[in-house]
Amino acid sequence: MSGRNVLIMGGSRGIGAEAVRKFRAAGDNVVFTYHRSELAADDLRQETGAVPVRCDVKFSNSVRIAVEKAHSILGHIDVLICNAAIADFNLITDIDETRWEEIIDTNLNGVFYSIRNVLPLMIQRKSGAIITVSSMWGQVGASCEVAYSAAKAGVIGLTKALAKEVGPSGITVNCIAPGMIDTDMNANVDPAAAAEIAEETPLCRIGKPEEVASAMLFLASEDAGFITGQVLGVNGGLIV
Repeated sequence: MSGRNVLIMGGSRGIGAEAVRKFRAAGDNVVFTYHRSELAADDLRQETGAVPVRCDVKFSNSVRIAVEKAHSILGHIDVLICNAAIADFNLITDIDETRWEEIIDTNLNGVFYSIRNVLPLMIQRKSGAIITVSSMWGQVGASCEVAYSAAKAGVIGLTKALAKEVGPSGITVNCIAPGMIDTDMNANVDPAAAAEIAEETPLCRIGKPEEVASAMLFLASEDAGFITGQVLGVNGGLIV
């Protein structure tokens, strides 16, 4: 195998699947995780040659096992992309504790578990790129998405702090904050609300998953070697 060794947490659909395609097209070796989308993961494996591994990122032991499998396949990990997440749309008074914990565990704790398991070997090798995925709602908050916004804001704080911590080890840590992107996660958004967001966006449209994946490819490249601790908005200018 040639190229970089890439682990994409949450890679079977949407932005993650486009990231798998982009990195494979660039000649990289890719392992990606999936939770429930086994058929989509297998289709992507057949399409790209990337290796799928089942993982539920809200459980630390599941992440540990998945990272161990990735290391056994790849040997080491040059690039970690923390993309696994779930969405929620509720008034805060309608979110029970179980749902709150599921969102925080998946969208924030899952990032922590992934990084914690990958980082030691990166530090040992004194190189690596970590890319987290937040959201524009993690930057400014969204009404009726308090849990999601809180988790994604936490991802931004984690990214900035970690960049300072591991910079001396030659590791970059950056965050991508997508806007409204045409993915399955946003398929349940009210069409009128989606149209309103597109109208308010300076580029007058919603984004494509491959546009976010292209930003990931850049942040993982040598061209981004002096970029760390940053939040890159891929949002059409809606949040500036």
